[in-house]
Amino acid sequence: MNTTTSSPPAQGTPAFSVSELRKTFKPRSPRPVHALRGVSFDIQPGEIVALLGPNGAGKTTLIDMMLGLTSPTSGTLRCLGSTPRKAVQQAKLGAVMQTGGLLSELSVKETIAMISQAYADPLPIDDVLEQAQLKNIASRPVGKCSGGEKQRIRFALAILGKPKILILDEPTAAMDATARHDFWDVMRLQAAEGRTILFATHYLEEAEHFADRIILVAGGEIIADGSVDEVRSLTASLRIECQLPSGVDPTQFPGVTLAERRGTTVTLTTADSDALARYLLTHTEARNLRIEASSLEDTFIALTRKDAS
Repeated sequence: MNTTTSSPPAQGTPAFSVSELRKTFKPRSPRPVHALRGVSFDIQPGEIVALLGPNGAGKTTLIDMMLGLTSPTSGTLRCLGSTPRKAVQQAKLGAVMQTGGLLSELSVKETIAMISQAYADPLPIDDVLEQAQLKNIASRPVGKCSGGEKQRIRFALAILGKPKILILDEPTAAMDATARHDFWDVMRLQAAEGRTILFATHYLEEAEHFADRIILVAGGEIIADGSVDEVRSLTASLRIECQLPSGVDPTQFPGVTLAERRGTTVTLTTADSDALARYLLTHTEARNLRIEASSLEDTFIALTRKDAS
């Protein structure tokens, strides 16, 4: 059955509206598993949102619900005013997942041509190959493509139906650094066309450089939601890098919340960099001090550790 393209949503309709979403799994063991615990948020059309969280945080469960692959135990989830499953059927919602869905014996172009038949009004195949940067391997069998090339094929399939929303689940997991850079260049072009993009990633620098907004999930709950700067400010921490003798334990210094050592180079995270710098200069043999703002990774570690404690 061909999917259909429907009229645009009403003005002001969120791309996603999620309210008090809960998901409980009841395994054979006596204790149920609460994957999501009352999650609520809206995503507006055109937003680029990074969904972050440690393993087991509930990200995969949430993405499955947003794609209509599973139902919540309670709560509501709407995609452009309708159910996620209907949004997928109407080609409003496309997804790039980590694995699955490719036939190794078909060529790249044959794969795209075959899937395009499922859509009433697909993008021209040559346009899809161009947007996904696949023209130079169009005749290559899928089975001989690298992990990064297969992810670009999945992206090509996701945009065939001209979706208004793209969901990307760890889209660069199989890519080297160059392929990751090229992939996000393609995503910037998609964002420039006004598509809503939600992506989950373990590469926090991708979220820092590409997302308008961060939603951080831990323990099935949202523990942070805002711009990169807003989320970073939640821990109000700074980092001091310095040289310290190898026998010194920096975790004992006052105000240090995180310490990392690489040889004699130590990176310290603190809420009060001035006080720590004074301590280092007056009470230790620290040299070559350098103070910088904490990264999104520092904030991620601080918030998820706090939630787990």
